[in-house]
Amino acid sequence: MFATNAPTQPIHPDKIRSSIQALQPQIVALRRQLHQQPELGFKEQLTAAAIAKKLTEWGISHQTGIAQTGIVAIIQGRKTSLRPKTLAIRADMDALPIQEANDVPYKSQHDGVMHACGHDGHVAIALMTAHYLSEHQDDFAGTVKFIFQPAEEGPGGAKPMIEAGVLSNPAVDAIIGLHLWNNLPLGTIGVRSGALMAAVERFTLKIQGKGGHGAMPHQTVDSIVVASQIVSALQTIVSRNVNPIDSAVVTVGEFHAGTARNVIADTASLAGTVRYFNPNLADFFHHRIEAIVAGICASQGATYQLDYIKFYPPLVNDPQMTELVRSVATDLVETPLGVVPECQTMGGEDMSFFLQQVPGCYFFVGSANPDLALAYPHHHPRFDFDETALATGVEMFVRCVEKYCH
Repeated sequence: MFATNAPTQPIHPDKIRSSIQALQPQIVALRRQLHQQPELGFKEQLTAAAIAKKLTEWGISHQTGIAQTGIVAIIQGRKTSLRPKTLAIRADMDALPIQEANDVPYKSQHDGVMHACGHDGHVAIALMTAHYLSEHQDDFAGTVKFIFQPAEEGPGGAKPMIEAGVLSNPAVDAIIGLHLWNNLPLGTIGVRSGALMAAVERFTLKIQGKGGHGAMPHQTVDSIVVASQIVSALQTIVSRNVNPIDSAVVTVGEFHAGTARNVIADTASLAGTVRYFNPNLADFFHHRIEAIVAGICASQGATYQLDYIKFYPPLVNDPQMTELVRSVATDLVETPLGVVPECQTMGGEDMSFFLQQVPGCYFFVGSANPDLALAYPHHHPRFDFDETALATGVEMFVRCVEKYCH
């Protein structure tokens, strides 16, 4: 494990902390600039330009236009090592189609678009980590590769960036990333080995029945009745087909049918999501949902069209890299809660694609502060976070770099 071949204490922690705290005003200013110009997936031109401008200003080598708007920057350490390694740091850049409801000076200037998940903070943290490391290249060996990724919220930018070769030249040995997390209080770090976030799969279903008069159901095939049976039956997948030890969710979030109270609907449409942690369930839900839908439709005389999309796989942290991150977090946090190991969420993240390719660890940085009304959930129109967490994120990244690239 990394703990056996790495220093047990962070390198000059006081120096790191004081230097990063001195950068806090710049980190906040950068985050607020990004917050005012949110952009949706694969449309992050302004965000990418702001990133490239800072990297150029700091003399950091970088490449733009990867997977449309992605950026990769590289910083080479000067410390000698018998086994120099390459560590990647990933930050997502995109915003959400949400109208911001916060009344703050840095409010979104783009109608209907908002950084409601903290990605503006992720970019600011990664950028300022790059800035710090560019000025402290004697403190680490090997290479640090910064991956600024578009479209995490959808349709997914990690996979196109991997296909574009961002894990090569030089080859990445390990990868880390973080998420500012309003489900944890400020001053905590959430670190967990194994499955941290769930797979995300989506389905849409159209039931074709036979419409008719509400008073003459015997002449029809009621698509609403068929669809209702399907909704109920889908809930048995988790309760009766999945091992109780494995957490999973099947949710039907949309049900559209009918035009009048005395008309039996000809068609009904459903849409939903599937979430699970166990990678061995990757093909199970699609097949089981199809079997249930086909069986009910056949029994009722209806037909169907099912579209099923595997969006993101489960996000699974490597045990050794998780131990490295946990050791850094344990040295860093000072609050009573400290490091939070049980921080799983059924939310999904396409960082999972990177973790399928190289060992790594994705972790949460607690950012909620109810005393300042900064505890609204992610994807809420009043989402915001305590910006003190930004410096914590930079310090986590810097200490991880120095511990891994020693």
